[in-house]
Amino acid sequence: MNDSPKPQPEPPVLQPRTVYLVASGDLRLTANQTCWPAQLALEVQLEAALERFGWKIIRAHRLDETLGHGFISSQRMGMDVFMDIPQDAPLIVAEAVWQYSHHVLAGLRDHRGPILTLANWSGQWPGLVGLLNLNGGLSKMGVAFSSLWSIDFTDDFFVNGLQQWLESGVVNHDRTHVRDFEGELSAACELAAELAAQLKREKAFIGVFDEGCMGMYNAIIDDELLNTTGVYKERLSQSSLYAEMQAVPDSEARAAWQWLLERGMTFKLGFDDANELTERQVLDQLKMYIAALRIADDFGCDAIGIQYQQGLKDLAPASDLAEGLLNNPSRPPVTSRDGSRELYAGLALPHFNEVDEGAALDALVTNRVWTAMKLDPSTTLHDLRWGEEYNGEFVWVFLISGAAPASHFTDGYAGASSERQPPMYFRLGGGSLKGISKPGEIVWSRVYVLPDGLHVDLGRGRALELPLAETERRWRLTTPQWPILHARLYGVTRNQMMAQHKANHVQVAYAPDDATADQALTVKAAMFAALGLQVHLCGTAIDPAAEGIPKL
Repeated sequence: MNDSPKPQPEPPVLQPRTVYLVASGDLRLTANQTCWPAQLALEVQLEAALERFGWKIIRAHRLDETLGHGFISSQRMGMDVFMDIPQDAPLIVAEAVWQYSHHVLAGLRDHRGPILTLANWSGQWPGLVGLLNLNGGLSKMGVAFSSLWSIDFTDDFFVNGLQQWLESGVVNHDRTHVRDFEGELSAACELAAELAAQLKREKAFIGVFDEGCMGMYNAIIDDELLNTTGVYKERLSQSSLYAEMQAVPDSEARAAWQWLLERGMTFKLGFDDANELTERQVLDQLKMYIAALRIADDFGCDAIGIQYQQGLKDLAPASDLAEGLLNNPSRPPVTSRDGSRELYAGLALPHFNEVDEGAALDALVTNRVWTAMKLDPSTTLHDLRWGEEYNGEFVWVFLISGAAPASHFTDGYAGASSERQPPMYFRLGGGSLKGISKPGEIVWSRVYVLPDGLHVDLGRGRALELPLAETERRWRLTTPQWPILHARLYGVTRNQMMAQHKANHVQVAYAPDDATADQALTVKAAMFAALGLQVHLCGTAIDPAAEGIPKL
């Protein structure tokens, strides 16, 4: 018997002036197949850009003609692909699609060569959102990387950045819009200190319905970091949520539906389950809403997050309608199982989409600050989806899959509709909570993890009212079933935002005017600082003359 070890394969050889390319994809085959043409177009343009500098691409994994796409589509596949990439090679992760970051994180964690994450500037599938998610994960791991984005890979910003990366392995971006928070307003600090002390003393729970959605490593906050803020996790199961849905009678779901109809919300119904929103799907979504509140009440949760994209997507219609309702204090009433109590009466139960725990901590702090200031505490996260100039200024498209509260929309529920979610992502359908976000002052923010702990970026902006034709055009270029917010961010350029942001998501809350928005942002920043986060203000400075901040 021969017990000698098997010979190990020779390590791949590093070739001169050669870049290796990987493309992380979705876990859902239908999405990878549908989005593959956009990815292929990106790679053709990128190859031409590299050839102009005398460099070539080696694609580290091939097109699978049987599956109909060329994406890395699982964590195991990603690990195998990186076995054939020289560890010191320049490496580009090119994305024209939403991607599951954990497909490539293992390989990127150990890669020693320069890494460039790159996306096409398009709202279509979208690569920009996938890029930002991946960047957040790499930042959390402490892996050095550079990042670029472009419409057609011929603009000066991209070409100059690519040249810099090829020559030095690094792209330097302008981050002069970022400054550390230093507690500018004593009144803000006083209120914030009281709120932070209350949270640490009384503590809070976030209910997590299955952790780690869609490979979003950046969206998981380790308990050791989270608990220092006074916030703890109640780890819940989506199977329990589904079981609770089965115990909700149709009559309760219909009562919630009737409440929405009476307030003017419209549902675009059909009869084809595979492609249209049906009555059964809506009823099941409202059962999920009722079930979520009852389980949250069972455990005393202060906020909850439903993963949905794994597990529930094969059992139930989309969770987005339920999520949007939860984020709004004005919503269909839900009682305890015995009918004796209304649950969370007159209150929002903040929901963090896709169990994004950075959004959870943010929403919880926002809810407490806005409530203390007697403001509408409705909050939501959005994807930082895409944007273009309009009338000479850059206007972002903030878009999420349907979980924005109706209080954010022009005309509230009367301005809201529900349309069937895209079949390639949502096989069992379900409707969104769609609307156009009303014009007004906003505070935006993001909590994220770096190797040295918890950080948060905050800034100010305005939700704009654009002509309906322009809104419809932007919807067509993204996802027309989803709620949209046209955002102008104060003192932050497109490229500065992309360079600094550490997540695919951005949190948004409204304030009634400039001064109140500045006050609310300052209290929120000070509360985060009192909780131990490293706080960074992005863009236009807060008005140091702001006054009138209330006390608890």
